[in-house]
Amino acid sequence: MTVKLSLASLNDAAATAAVPAYDPKSLTPGIVHFGVGNFHRAHQAVYLDDLFNTGKAHDWAIIGAGVMPSDAAMRDKLKAQDFLTTVVEQDNNKTAARITAPMVDIIAPDDKAALVAKLADPAIRIVSMTITEGGYFIDAAGNFNPKHPAMVEDGANPTNPKTVFGLIIAGLRLRRERGISPFTVMSCDNIPGNGHVTENTLVGLAKLSDPDFAQWIHDNVAFPNSMVDRITPATGPRELDILRQEFNIDDNWPVFCEEFKQWVMEDKFPAGRPRLEEVGVQFVPDVAPYELMKIRILNGGHAAIAYPGELLDIHFVHEAMEHPLIRAFLAKLEKEEIIPIVPPVPDTKLDKYFDLIERRFLNPKIGDTIPRLAQDGSNRQPKFILPSTRDRLAQAKDIVGLSLVSALWCRYFAGTSDSGRQIVFNDASAEKLHEAALKAKDNPDAFLAFDEIFGEVSSSALFRERFAHALKTLWTEGTAKTLQLYLADQLVR
Repeated sequence: MTVKLSLASLNDAAATAAVPAYDPKSLTPGIVHFGVGNFHRAHQAVYLDDLFNTGKAHDWAIIGAGVMPSDAAMRDKLKAQDFLTTVVEQDNNKTAARITAPMVDIIAPDDKAALVAKLADPAIRIVSMTITEGGYFIDAAGNFNPKHPAMVEDGANPTNPKTVFGLIIAGLRLRRERGISPFTVMSCDNIPGNGHVTENTLVGLAKLSDPDFAQWIHDNVAFPNSMVDRITPATGPRELDILRQEFNIDDNWPVFCEEFKQWVMEDKFPAGRPRLEEVGVQFVPDVAPYELMKIRILNGGHAAIAYPGELLDIHFVHEAMEHPLIRAFLAKLEKEEIIPIVPPVPDTKLDKYFDLIERRFLNPKIGDTIPRLAQDGSNRQPKFILPSTRDRLAQAKDIVGLSLVSALWCRYFAGTSDSGRQIVFNDASAEKLHEAALKAKDNPDAFLAFDEIFGEVSSSALFRERFAHALKTLWTEGTAKTLQLYLADQLVR
């Protein structure tokens, strides 16, 4: 018989899953987290659950928050099961389920007054966020974009904010008015220098309405940089069925993920923090080498295989890695163009790190999908691929493979795979990218005209030449043949 997940059913669920060693009702909140999606519940929440299981830090529970319609749906589903989550960790050789309970509430997205009041609560010492790369209102160079419509609106209406950053500013303002020290703002997103980016956006938005308060934020609020890593696919019918059939648990929104996880952070928490180093979090003086390694090699690798996978009608990531052309393409790209320009990382061999990435991508149990990797490219390409292109160009190095990645992305946005299958886009800029990709079949520069995506890279004559030739080859020869030419060092006219 299937166990419907709730606090009352934890003892029954313990027959097939690990359950908390602590009483969830004894927890008190110390963190407000924006973006209670799968990654957060497979990563930050799991680390906290590990720490709570040692009997420590029970005053650091999480209150969830968000501003999107999906956040309201998540709240409804998790509230119905007392904010518990079943996390299924899948390695090549084993699968194990655990029930985590570090979250004690989620504030409804339309209850802004309650959220701002909670942000002003002295017990809240950290405000963290997993809001995806597109949620920071930055341009291709990583700078705050004050002209973004959402920032313009929040800047003009600071007392009625609609964005995560507007709400955080409102909470900080109320704390200052009440003489309460500010919380630490901690980004958990895959953005280079995510702490710096978060500060720039928060301060930049505050300047639009109150420059003096913006300076106060800059002078008083901490923004630690961090690197986060765990492959966590979306939850669908497949995952719900596995949980019911293999673990006899009915969870409204379980999380499936790989066994591997990593979190590297700067120790900048003047308001205090849980002792996460006791459960595997690395605190280091400088996160930059770790995050650059991960963003360029892992996230860049995901972006590299996503579009040939889509064009060749491959659904799962492990299936793409089992395709000899795609796996060889990734290895050549990484070893010849990406890894050579990644700076050294303490106690890490980059070739061994890539070997680990390959094994993780090949994990057949994760069920991670190519459509997930292909989504939101307008935000991911400028962060995961184009910086490597830019750095190689600055060093007068060739960019045949990286240009091919950009050309594959363009070909993908033409809207059909090599077989003629209609591609379903998931990108805020999909309409204009699709239009430009169709024009690029005859005029490749049409796709490179998006300065907010390509930035200075599009001004390189070498990049435009390599991109145009790769795109033409994709259209005339198809994806498989183009990959073969690249692997044979023949994708150069």
